[in-house]
Amino acid sequence: MTDLLGRPHHDGSPLYLSDEAPHLGSTVTVRVRTSADDPVTRAWVRTTYDAEPTYHQMAREGDAGWWSGGLPVHNPVTHYRFLIEREDGSQTWLGAAGEVGYDGSDTFDFKVVAYAPAPDWARDGVVYQIFPDRFARSAHAGDRETPAWAVPADWDDTVVYEGSDPRTPLQFFGGDLDGIVDHLDHLADTGADIVYTTPVFPGESNHRYNASTFDHVDPLLGGDKAYQRLSSAVHDRGWRLLGDLTSNHTGDTHEWFQRAREGGETRSWYYFHDDLRYESWMGHHTLPKLNHTSDELRRVMIEGPDSVVGRWLRPPYDVDGWRIDVANMTGRLGHIDVNHDVARIIRATAAEQREETFVVGEHNHDASSDIDGDGWHGTMNYSGFSWPVWSWLRAEETDARPFGRPVAVPRRPGPLVRQSLDEWRARYGWRATTQSWNILSSHDSARIRTLVVDAGVHRVAAGLQFTLPGVPMLFAGDELGLEGVNGEDGRRPMPWDHREAWDSATLATYGSLAALRRRHVALRRGGLRWAYVDDDSLVYLREHPDETILVAARRAPGPAIDLDLPTGELLLSTTGDERGFAGAVPAADAPAFALWRLA
Repeated sequence: MTDLLGRPHHDGSPLYLSDEAPHLGSTVTVRVRTSADDPVTRAWVRTTYDAEPTYHQMAREGDAGWWSGGLPVHNPVTHYRFLIEREDGSQTWLGAAGEVGYDGSDTFDFKVVAYAPAPDWARDGVVYQIFPDRFARSAHAGDRETPAWAVPADWDDTVVYEGSDPRTPLQFFGGDLDGIVDHLDHLADTGADIVYTTPVFPGESNHRYNASTFDHVDPLLGGDKAYQRLSSAVHDRGWRLLGDLTSNHTGDTHEWFQRAREGGETRSWYYFHDDLRYESWMGHHTLPKLNHTSDELRRVMIEGPDSVVGRWLRPPYDVDGWRIDVANMTGRLGHIDVNHDVARIIRATAAEQREETFVVGEHNHDASSDIDGDGWHGTMNYSGFSWPVWSWLRAEETDARPFGRPVAVPRRPGPLVRQSLDEWRARYGWRATTQSWNILSSHDSARIRTLVVDAGVHRVAAGLQFTLPGVPMLFAGDELGLEGVNGEDGRRPMPWDHREAWDSATLATYGSLAALRRRHVALRRGGLRWAYVDDDSLVYLREHPDETILVAARRAPGPAIDLDLPTGELLLSTTGDERGFAGAVPAADAPAFALWRLA
């Protein structure tokens, strides 16, 4: 598949779209790149005006193969695609998933969005996810009394990770918030500048997704004062802090639910049946589901400055935004669906309390109906990034278990992976994709090192994470080569006292990739144009008006790849190869990742 550079191309980056957040009623300029040898004679941009198709003819820009035209922004989310006619009279459509020779649905249309984008810090940064119980103990962690619900564990104990074992959510290692403060220099080594912790509210579990209150930080983590110290330490470095909020449910020990079960004023905040049964998350009775059709619940939970969402964003905590747990299920139950209302209110409440807030929703399959509007800015992009990358780089033999599926992660060739990446990016829209998180591991998944096994392949995965459109999100320990066969096993404590076990080369790769992403605007805001794909190679361009960067990822050894592109200066190679780009991606005798800045 050597002719990808010659295909017509458009995306939502600045080289192709004049304004990513235009005002309603304005007109933006859209551009299409075609090969100078492609006999295109005419082109139109087709959009929909209140769901009725309209066509706007484009003009050729000189003789270089570029076409441009005006796109009226009539709706808050305006869909568009391109109709291309060639000398022989043939017609094709160019949509966000590529060029097709048939009249397809609007599913893969491009989108331009009139709502304000996510703040720059959230799109340009690097997220570091911390599971507080397993990250680090401060000097004061041992002074706290172990709660009655917990099964105490020493820091080097083996994690109990089988869901059927009752100790799994109760095993307590005792990490705390001051322990995070003590290790912020390590986060700096990875290049991270956004600290995201899983919940800090009290809950009778090590994961704390079963909150017993939203009014205070768990004393086991150091309490409210410790969270203030963490916030100050993070912001003193010019970084950002994200909280984790379960808008879908509480714990069954939550003060609201306790009053509700007794017939109190909060009963309508949950879904009770006549026989005292109640709705819960996926049937887990310890996680009763919140009823967001209740105006009073919305007032207390998500709406206004004194709501849970609002007050943690103000001093003394100054949280910069929220990751919303189970965002896909929030406000949805059978025939009830107020999910978008909840997302819109949370985003508006956050913006009213603090400038430049960010709200990202957890969603592990198709989030396309929930993003690219005025709700969640983006999603944890398992479908559009994790699954394609996992399926390309998965080792032939691995103990890693996929979450949510009954079979192992498949191993797929490059062309299928490229198609998957393209279709998901098209489904979400360019801007929502660039505001979503590129995830290799999380507290809910197997570790990337266990999935790929080989350290060199892990570094290829990291390269894709930092150079494909989207925001890199590291799960604490990935940078050291930590392992885990599933999400629970992946929550192993950080090995601070065993530095001999660290994969220092991988840690250095993460730091270098983060520095390059910060330095080169094309890696943050540039477009994505494929140059070459085969079973074992993915080669692409990140294009921006200021620069173009060539990226080459190989999962296995391979020959040189000839490309008709300008020469380029090497920016990074995971194999130590020091060759620049001179018309060909160098041959590789091992899995490799490299990028060059083209002249």
